[in-house]
Amino acid sequence: VGFYLDFTEYLTNVIKLATNAIGKNVSNIKLVMNEAYERNLHKNTAFKSKRFMVVKEKSDSIYLSEAEISEMEHLDLSGNIKLDRVRDLFIIGCFTGLRYSDYSNFNQSHIKDDMIEIIQTKTGAPVVIPLHPTVSRIMDKYSGNLPRSISNQKTNEYLKDLGKMLPSLAETVSKSMTKGGKRITVTYKKWEQLTTHTARRSFATNMYLMDIPAYTIMAITGHKTEQSFKKYIKLNEKAHAKVMKLHWDKASRLKAVN
Repeated sequence: VGFYLDFTEYLTNVIKLATNAIGKNVSNIKLVMNEAYERNLHKNTAFKSKRFMVVKEKSDSIYLSEAEISEMEHLDLSGNIKLDRVRDLFIIGCFTGLRYSDYSNFNQSHIKDDMIEIIQTKTGAPVVIPLHPTVSRIMDKYSGNLPRSISNQKTNEYLKDLGKMLPSLAETVSKSMTKGGKRITVTYKKWEQLTTHTARRSFATNMYLMDIPAYTIMAITGHKTEQSFKKYIKLNEKAHAKVMKLHWDKASRLKAVN
């Protein structure tokens, strides 16, 4: 525990990392220590203490609305094959909810009766997803396949180049975080926050806004509890109001029928 306090103080006050970055470093240490413990390479169990905790705070990550995804989909990229492929793969992620490691690699062999059936790379768990018409259109564009993928890191770079081209992503957004032990707010253009994981977050949030039951969406995203799922989706005040109105309208329709 003494090491934990010294290490986190170093990361906070010297390196001045954000809270979630500190948590990631601690999580990696616990992972390595546990693996070594399981292999009988040491007997130190301090890393299992509740005081050796992984700190975490809510992230202000973005998602793309249906309108923003549509704007991206209809962008003319005929003169830029590189961005065209990156765009198409990203949109597939927006309509499957898969991680990049999965949505960049599935193919026709994973499609059965208009369903995508795939074993997730990260968790090893199976998932079944209905084949969205948009995904079918993109696969038809590539003769039944997916566009050739590149590294996650390079894709994130190209996504920002793509985002610059979309007027709706020129919107200014604020991101709050604790860094170096102080709460700060940084302002970005929305396109600057665009990554491959934005696709998965967009899927979860947009499906929730469509009033699809959280439990159904979780069966695809792999979230174990509704609490963790609700933290994952990204809604502003207006979006929360829209969700409430959807439920009120649904309740009114049911009351009228009865």
